[in-house]
Amino acid sequence: MMKREQNSSKGFSMNFRKFLAVFAMTVTPMLATAQEVGECDWRSSARNIGEPWADNTRTFSNGKTRLALLDTIEPAAGSIHLLIISPPYDELGSPQCKVISHFGSVGFTGLEFSQLEASYDPSTGLTFVLPGAIYNPDNGSNIPMFLGLTLNQATGVITTEMAVGE
Repeated sequence: MMKREQNSSKGFSMNFRKFLAVFAMTVTPMLATAQEVGECDWRSSARNIGEPWADNTRTFSNGKTRLALLDTIEPAAGSIHLLIISPPYDELGSPQCKVISHFGSVGFTGLEFSQLEASYDPSTGLTFVLPGAIYNPDNGSNIPMFLGLTLNQATGVITTEMAVGE
């Protein structure tokens, strides 16, 4: 596995992109997959924050951005989502609220929140990377994957990348 640099935000982002390229070339078969950034809804309820909360929430950017692991319990093979509360703020001063899911309202089989890595590059924003798994309905197994996302706090745009394979 490729070592990621945490001291250099540019190195981190470049290393993640290199990692995805190496992962994509060495992991077979690669599966076409999607991940969706949606508005907060029933998935983002406080009761869905993974226990213990202290281990499954983190703040960044002097507390302006919060990530939390969500577990909606069902569907069992896709109950894990990622919550992002961040700038920009609306006219009332409320931050944006987004949920990252595998597709639609179906989440991931798992996300290793304890292994979340973050970096900042002023030209792109906050970048987050964490390993996890998605469900393979063909054989009932879990497929390892890495989820990467970048948050531009000025615009609120969240872009995602995911590398998966068996």
